[in-house]
Amino acid sequence: MADTKYIFVTGGVVSSLGKGIIASSLGKLLQARGYRVTIQKFDPYINVDPGTLNPYEHGECYVTVDGHEADLDLGHYERFLNIQTTRANNITTGRIYQNVIEKERRGDYLGKTVQVIPHITDEIKRNVKSLGVKNKFDFVITEIGGTVGDIESTPFLEAVRQLRWELGRNCFCLHLTYVPYIAAAGEVKTKPTQHSVKELQSLGIQPDMLVLRTERKLNKEILDKVALFCNVEQGAVMQSVDVSTIYEVPLMMQKQGMDEVLLRKLNMPTEGEADLERWKAFLQKRKDAKKEVRIKLVGKYAELPDAYKSINEALSQAAIYNNRNLVLDVCHSEKITPENVAEILGDADGIVIAPGFGQRGIEGKFIALKYARENNLPTFGICLGMQCMVIEYARNVLGLADANSTEMDPKVTHNVIDLMEEQKHITNMGATMRLGAFDCTIKKGSLAFKAYGKAKVQERHRHRYEFNNKYKEMFEAAGMKCTGINPDSDLVEVVEVPTLRWYLGTQFHPEYNSTVVSPNPLFMSFMEAAAATREENI
Repeated sequence: MADTKYIFVTGGVVSSLGKGIIASSLGKLLQARGYRVTIQKFDPYINVDPGTLNPYEHGECYVTVDGHEADLDLGHYERFLNIQTTRANNITTGRIYQNVIEKERRGDYLGKTVQVIPHITDEIKRNVKSLGVKNKFDFVITEIGGTVGDIESTPFLEAVRQLRWELGRNCFCLHLTYVPYIAAAGEVKTKPTQHSVKELQSLGIQPDMLVLRTERKLNKEILDKVALFCNVEQGAVMQSVDVSTIYEVPLMMQKQGMDEVLLRKLNMPTEGEADLERWKAFLQKRKDAKKEVRIKLVGKYAELPDAYKSINEALSQAAIYNNRNLVLDVCHSEKITPENVAEILGDADGIVIAPGFGQRGIEGKFIALKYARENNLPTFGICLGMQCMVIEYARNVLGLADANSTEMDPKVTHNVIDLMEEQKHITNMGATMRLGAFDCTIKKGSLAFKAYGKAKVQERHRHRYEFNNKYKEMFEAAGMKCTGINPDSDLVEVVEVPTLRWYLGTQFHPEYNSTVVSPNPLFMSFMEAAAATREENI
């Protein structure tokens, strides 16, 4: 393809409709036709990135391979398209303004008054187009966060309006809206969609396609009505009905001809169809999986599903590939005590100790780990979860009763988890951790080596504290082996207890590298052990 095509996805009526899933599904359909596709997310908040946001505010903070802390939608992009994203795939208002202010301070604007138009909008447009030009993608899909009508997203929408004129036939706009069902009236209502599109039109943007989010299937009469009132071609109004899994959405969109409509409007070939055989095989395995596997996820955000989004998806993928139906219980670590731990975790086939930061809920994780270790349950510790494994082992096996992390107790005597030396003088919170993909050398014969099938891997990190190598010999002598090491820093990346069925912790986040067609090997190995445990218990 000579020119990169740019697709913009906007949302209306209410937030949380699933723009990221629709963008990912469209990207999947185009990718399955042989095109090179990437997706980026523009978030209208003033934070430079989501790294300092509380999970209650924003859900999971996703990490890209180049160490950027990003919106959780990038996880959907990677899981659907089996690609790796970078900092260029997630831009916030804060970063746009930061870039413009830095240019102004350098004198790049030659003394001109810096304004939203053209300087902010030009910076937005530069970020849109540079992703396609630098990487020679056929399609760049840009999801605009927020809802049309929000003050915060106005500069992004103005940039989209300008790009429509600049890019001509290489630009396409998709608008996702909500069609509510009014139970008292017994009918669905399209008026909110009409108002949302009018709001978009008032900003100078006419959508080329509408996707109507709905809990009930809409008939052709309703779709045609929306097309007429919103000035959109009849065949370009799709519906996104509730489905049992988000991974069915690409097939639902394909049946309605989403990719064909887009290609036709962009004057591109429409022959053939997207090759989704591997995708369909995954969904068929999900449908065929009858036996259950029960996993307990122990963390302090039990009431917040999006806080562990990538872990949840990685567990689900691994269960399906192990021909299992995942039953996932998220257990609040603050509520786990020595008295109730058996009741809470007693029916588990496997336990995951979740990542996180801070003291809250930490003692419950130690209790859960002691129970899992003593009952030989498959146990997977991720990041802080791995650190908790080390601390619990130090306390209850090595006999270091006060062992802890200096994150929890800066004055602890046995600091088996400690702050990296280069972190000790850093005061800023944002983007100051070990972030992004790092090499890890795996010891042959270890559980991790059997899972990966190779001695060198790359996984992503997001943390400040590390295993204290001062205690390494003591741990290994007592049975906890350090089987994954960073070759450059000698930092411990993986610990495991070989005498147990499956007891492994990683300092990195393997969930970030798990996709629908390429599940992460550690999750696959863990799920296999959990499934075997269930069979034995039965």
